[in-house]
Amino acid sequence: MKLETQLNGDPLAWLLDKEEPAVRYLALRDLVKLSYDDEEMKLARQTAHQQGPIAQILEKMDPEGYWQKPGPGYGPKYKSTVWSLLLLAQLGADIREDERIRTACNYLLDQALASGGQFAYNGEPSGTIDCLQGNLCWSLVKLGCEDPRLESAFDWMARSVTGDGIAPNTDRKAPVRYYAYKCAPNFACGANYKQPCAWGATKVMMAFGILPKEKRTPMIDKAIQMGLEFFLATDMANAQFPNGLNDHPSRNWWKFGFPVFYITDLLQSVEALVSLGAGNDPRLKNTLQLILAKQDAHGRWSLEYDYAGKTWRSYGKLNEPNKWVTLRVLRTLNSK
Repeated sequence: MKLETQLNGDPLAWLLDKEEPAVRYLALRDLVKLSYDDEEMKLARQTAHQQGPIAQILEKMDPEGYWQKPGPGYGPKYKSTVWSLLLLAQLGADIREDERIRTACNYLLDQALASGGQFAYNGEPSGTIDCLQGNLCWSLVKLGCEDPRLESAFDWMARSVTGDGIAPNTDRKAPVRYYAYKCAPNFACGANYKQPCAWGATKVMMAFGILPKEKRTPMIDKAIQMGLEFFLATDMANAQFPNGLNDHPSRNWWKFGFPVFYITDLLQSVEALVSLGAGNDPRLKNTLQLILAKQDAHGRWSLEYDYAGKTWRSYGKLNEPNKWVTLRVLRTLNSK
């Protein structure tokens, strides 16, 4: 069944409204699928980079390439370097449109990437964690960064999933080992009581999904397969993933929002699987129905989770139809 027959209305004209150039740009790119060199696309992309949230965030950047304070950039949440770059990537910022983006990407790689390929909140291997690793690998590729150091970051990320060549975190003398947070294979996380973390797994799979196929090594393919098995082994609509000492899933799984930082919703997990070619797997049926059931009478989705007052500007009012969330949904379902 085609997506158009599953929508209660056609929200495309709403998304293409010139009053919101940032959304219009992404709708033309991801839904209308205009080519990079198309004249309308060029104008929309330039306008989005010169007005609105992309321009506002870049104006807040220090000329050296960081936000808020120098260093690895994890804190303060959610305006420092890590979160600003992640937000810029979600807004569609393009390294070819503004040299400040390249400066920021290089700064982050210099400050936050450890020698073993781990992105870390403290710049040291011990400070790595799946959600941060996946978010930053995804963000840098999405922004257009092609730095060769990213190869080591993706290699570490794949091996951290499979366990190949990585010693237990108790082997303190091993040159490559797990740590307190990134503590074991298969998305295990110290912050989740050493159980697999589906939030972190989503970010890792998002990063693998954006990597061109010709750059996927056998180790990355192995990690992707493990990730697909992790998610599709259960009915994702129920979000019955390990959740620390709680006997119930986090309610945040069912709250679709924008932007998305380390807290994850089911929509982003589906987006990750779709990007890896699993969008038509029958085991996603219930989750896709859940997503479609959230639309209103006009085929729009509401903002159910946000970071108003915590990050750069607001992206809509809670519990009202939201262009950013609707764009997320349509982009994911159109890619199935």
